[in-house]
Amino acid sequence: MKVLIVNGSPKANGNTAVALHEMEQVFAREGIGTELMHIGNQAIRGCIGCGQCAAKGKCVFDDAVNEAAAKFAGCDGLVVGSPVYYASANATLVAFLTRLFYSTPFDKTMKVGAAVVAARRGGLSATFDELNKFFAISGMPIATSQYWNSIHGRAPGEAERDAEGRQTMRTLARNMSFLMKSIALGRERFGLPEKEAPERTNFIR
Repeated sequence: MKVLIVNGSPKANGNTAVALHEMEQVFAREGIGTELMHIGNQAIRGCIGCGQCAAKGKCVFDDAVNEAAAKFAGCDGLVVGSPVYYASANATLVAFLTRLFYSTPFDKTMKVGAAVVAARRGGLSATFDELNKFFAISGMPIATSQYWNSIHGRAPGEAERDAEGRQTMRTLARNMSFLMKSIALGRERFGLPEKEAPERTNFIR
């Protein structure tokens, strides 16, 4: 089993990384492989709604999004970490996730998603909710912990002192591991849930 971990912070070794590292250690003990992508310091533009991904099977902008697509397709779980800016995720990460989820044609059903957020003080729950929406619209079960998946710190590395936050990350990784393993067993015995043909409606017709 494998988890793709995306660090959406501009700082490779900041407080978001502290949280993700706690999870990595647990995944290793659980026998689950991980791959980390640091995208928060890259120049990633937003989606322009051109629709070309439907024909090409990938985004027209060939950057970290297309690099992540194959990794995402092959993983059992996705962890997304972000610092909090004005009660929201890093804009670079939001652009990355918007294009990644929209441009990839593969079925994401039952891949497990987990959002992790880091802040000095406030805005954590709003950012947590924002990131979870990417998973929820894609049929991905959302992994939870003993508290909202958040950690506190201002200066880089300060989150190391947040004992409860670090414990929350370890619990999250254990819960996520259990969920992925359980889904794998369920898929083997029962298969994936039946899907209906999508009904596409709007408020005009």
